[in-house]
Amino acid sequence: MADFHIAVLPGDGIGPEVVDAGLAVLRGVERQLEAVRFTTEEFAVGAREYLRNGHPLPAATVECIKAADAILLGAMGLPDVRWPNGVEMTPQIDLREQLDLYNGVRPIRLYHPSHSPWRGREPGSGGEPQVDLVIVRENCEGLFSARLTPRAAGRDFETDTMTITRHGAERISRAAFRLAQKRRRHCTLVDKANVLPSMAFFRRVFDEVAAGFPDVRTERVYVDAMALFLVQRPQDFDVLVTENMFGDILSDLAAGLVGGMGMAPSADLGDEHGLFQPSHGTAPTIAGKGIANPIATILSVALMLEWLAHPETVRGARIIESAVARVLANPANATSDLGGKLSTTEMTARIIETIETMRSAGPIRSELADPAGTG
Repeated sequence: MADFHIAVLPGDGIGPEVVDAGLAVLRGVERQLEAVRFTTEEFAVGAREYLRNGHPLPAATVECIKAADAILLGAMGLPDVRWPNGVEMTPQIDLREQLDLYNGVRPIRLYHPSHSPWRGREPGSGGEPQVDLVIVRENCEGLFSARLTPRAAGRDFETDTMTITRHGAERISRAAFRLAQKRRRHCTLVDKANVLPSMAFFRRVFDEVAAGFPDVRTERVYVDAMALFLVQRPQDFDVLVTENMFGDILSDLAAGLVGGMGMAPSADLGDEHGLFQPSHGTAPTIAGKGIANPIATILSVALMLEWLAHPETVRGARIIESAVARVLANPANATSDLGGKLSTTEMTARIIETIETMRSAGPIRSELADPAGTG
């Protein structure tokens, strides 16, 4: 019997609600699996933990998290809980850096035309484009890299430095190419190499890595043009790889194409650790109302099971993904953000019911570049 230890970080705002939904689905699929069990251990992190104990991410908690087989996170931070310099607390970014979770995998998939901003187009007029792509975001460098650098007091300007290292650019490019080999063999670099030397350097490294993947078609697109192209023709793209801040922005834009942040799962992967969370934030304005969309967290659980790389956890990932697709095939199965009336628990229950009625699941493509270790 394989027993996987999952560190659970519910966090703030709607985090605990969607994590509860994800864990309920995990237990539902666990009943369908053989020789695999999951032990969960919850840890307090985030803005509320800061208000209670003076730190949003205690060092002792980080050490416990490191011992887990995987990490499931809800969301962390609240707009009115800030550091003295005025920025919000972002322990999720701290975790990426401390655990070296450099590979941010963000699948974007349109499950039903009613979720799309193109909905309502007449048949035959072009309709809704198929959206099925993955944004691979470099998580540990880029424009975020100097955010904790001490700043001199009293000056009338501030700066933020974008750092791109050969090591960082090589490993994220390699992860993106490996993922593209498992999908449609098309990898697009998103940069700003026409203006920024750091981005020109990233492009040179990308091109060097590309030479080792001759079976993958490549493109290079400036980030401003990509924002346009994702709206106009998202069906033309497969795997996009980009810098930290660019990936942050484009992830939200792309989520808007498929129904919003409640539909956007993510995996933050390193060579030793994997953290899985919805791409959305804490959404404090709807916290406690029972209306948060749990799909992003549930799909993040599927990514987690895929990454654990046991034959039965991989099968579990496929079961969850298939159940979500079946439920969302009916446009009446929608939470308020999708124009429906289902509560968080009602949506979760329908997915669990679907899992329980499934005797087998069709093959579902993995969204992870390298489940055994992420390269």
